[in-house]
Amino acid sequence: MRVISQASTHVGRRENNEDAFCADDAAGLYVVADGMGGYEGGEVASRTAVDTLRKYFARMAPDGGLGLEDATDDHALARGRMDLALRIAHREICRKKVGLLAQMGSTIASVVLQQDHALIAHVGDSRVYRMRGGIFEAMTRDHSLYAEMEAAGRMSLPPRHQCSFQHVITRALGVPGDSRPDLRIERAEVGDVFVIASDGLTDVLEDEQLARWVLVEPAETLTERLVEAALAAGAHDNVTVVVARVVG
Repeated sequence: MRVISQASTHVGRRENNEDAFCADDAAGLYVVADGMGGYEGGEVASRTAVDTLRKYFARMAPDGGLGLEDATDDHALARGRMDLALRIAHREICRKKVGLLAQMGSTIASVVLQQDHALIAHVGDSRVYRMRGGIFEAMTRDHSLYAEMEAAGRMSLPPRHQCSFQHVITRALGVPGDSRPDLRIERAEVGDVFVIASDGLTDVLEDEQLARWVLVEPAETLTERLVEAALAAGAHDNVTVVVARVVG
């Protein structure tokens, strides 16, 4: 399976960029992490999360990756390896939480494209989407208070962008409480386009708008245009997007 990727990030209207990303076609690893916890803490947390996954995949490279070619027990080997990678990232962030970094944590969203499969993992409200055959689909559900209330059928909820608690996260790496990732594995097909984004993008662009951009914008400029569109729509937060295309 051959994949090509692009990535763009922008500080938005913040003083510093607390997002971090990875777009590694050789390893088949695509990640966006959105840090939290103060001026320095967010940057350290998101970079620690991404660097931990990079190092983990580099150590696995001689064995061929996550083991997605083994379909036994619903890819139990690959799921276990990815879960371990994220638990290590959680532990590394916790280990650095001293002094000014004591409140830091990070969301993370990732896609691993290996052996004709896509393993999607996330913690928090950074998202993964897939465009396939003209259908744009969210592959993750936010770990947030708003998403939990929505799933519980709270019909009186205001639109997410107008809700005062839209950014209340219920899972994150490096923070007390739940840091478990949601994992799913799908067959990858030629033509699939995966979009991984921080909430700086999805806070201001609806899914329908993202879908239109993915459909009409050339691959070489898509991530730049998405960031520009988010800024034009009034994005205040850092904006980061990674796009990975399965081309053969």
